[in-house]
Amino acid sequence: MSRLRIVVDRLADWQPYYPSEDLISADAFLAQQGVTTTDDATHVINLCANLDYLETGYYVSLLAQARDQRVLPSVETLNQLSRKALIDMQLAAIDPLLMELNKRGVLEGDTFSLRVFFGECREPELQRLARRLFERLPHPLLEARFEKRQNVWRLARLKPLALTALQSGEEDLFATALNRHSTRVWRTPRARRRYRFDLAILIDPEETLPPSNKGALKRFIRAGRRLGIDVSLITHRDAGRLAEFDALFIRETTRLDHHTYRMAKKAEHEGLVVIDDPQSILRCTNKIFLHELLGTHKIPAPRGQLLYRGDMSRLDEKLVQLEYPLVLKVPDGAFSKGVVKIRSREELEAEAPKLFESSALLLLQEWLPTDFDWRIGVLDGQMLFASRYYMARGHWQIYDHSSGKTRSGGFTTHDLSEVPPPVVKAALRATKLIGNGLYGVDLKQIGERVVVIEVNDNPNLDAGVEDLVLKDALYEQVMAVFLKRMERQLERKPR
Repeated sequence: MSRLRIVVDRLADWQPYYPSEDLISADAFLAQQGVTTTDDATHVINLCANLDYLETGYYVSLLAQARDQRVLPSVETLNQLSRKALIDMQLAAIDPLLMELNKRGVLEGDTFSLRVFFGECREPELQRLARRLFERLPHPLLEARFEKRQNVWRLARLKPLALTALQSGEEDLFATALNRHSTRVWRTPRARRRYRFDLAILIDPEETLPPSNKGALKRFIRAGRRLGIDVSLITHRDAGRLAEFDALFIRETTRLDHHTYRMAKKAEHEGLVVIDDPQSILRCTNKIFLHELLGTHKIPAPRGQLLYRGDMSRLDEKLVQLEYPLVLKVPDGAFSKGVVKIRSREELEAEAPKLFESSALLLLQEWLPTDFDWRIGVLDGQMLFASRYYMARGHWQIYDHSSGKTRSGGFTTHDLSEVPPPVVKAALRATKLIGNGLYGVDLKQIGERVVVIEVNDNPNLDAGVEDLVLKDALYEQVMAVFLKRMERQLERKPR
């Protein structure tokens, strides 16, 4: 699906590089106004020299966005680069990195300049800095100047760099970086037409408990390609490449103050189909939000009480409707972390202050012991899988971190027809309040009583666990939802 256009002021500016059928002059690109064909470009790299407001390069990015093309740099980036105050606001987060580089003795003298090519640079020791600049202000070619004042390094200037200003060694680095940034530049037309859409799966290769294991990732890739979707694995270092894709599938544990949320927001802004979308991450990662949401809509959940720091002096009043043992939770815990069993008033007074160090509010709920939790997978408002996750041996949670090593209980995966109707009803009602993404609803069943423990965005989809009943069909169902949504996005674009 993804077709690329490289826009330059004059075709002669591209003379040092291999010829490319994707190359187009700025005049020719701007003259396409109102012209649409079935193979219009969907990605644009703007290498014009004059990017000032209402100049040729500015209009290239402006019209690209008006045509629903993903362009680098965007008009938003150009506007930010035009004002030092906006640059400083976007790049405030690089100050700790500059301090670290200074402490390590990497930065010498009182000034230095750095040229950045799609997030890469000539100096290996400054690669992280180059990548950070590109991620915050995505632009193909940037030149940054840093100054040291009172032993503190600061960004003095950041400006776009003209393609014609590159020296011979830099031309090679630019070509290599461009090749890595978008392999579509060097693909043959046949390779381009092989897949209709491009989907990125965000992973963290170092994550201990990832949402999908390697076997599942391979099955997602195969399932996507069977449906005409080219699936690529990316990491947080590829944030600057998001505009190359039509969809983002997050398979890394999500958090709000984290690159997973930022990349979901950025992908959504770029017009990608995103699972899980930022709203789902926001709503699911906070147990206090879920507690209030479920209570407001009268969806069965454990009885509970919000606990503020100031409530420790009036616990009798707060606990009047609850009995020990209780469960004390931080809002954003995952994989059974940040959850403490409380057997007495003394334990509560001892444990709460520790958890209050990371959150102004805690959630105190009744303890509901069961041998297993139901996990109902829901995608696009429909059940996807049903599993039972059993408690770790000798422990009251599915994951046991008490020994320093993580242990987990067993599991069984069931045909959807085997799930009790009250469990299905509660799961679907709960996810309807969140959105239409991919969710894992944890529920407990005690006799006739069914309660929703939590709704997880980004639930586990592991080969050999959640796919035991549907097998490859599970991965195809996920990819089919992406396909349907990408096709819908395509239909909305003006022709």
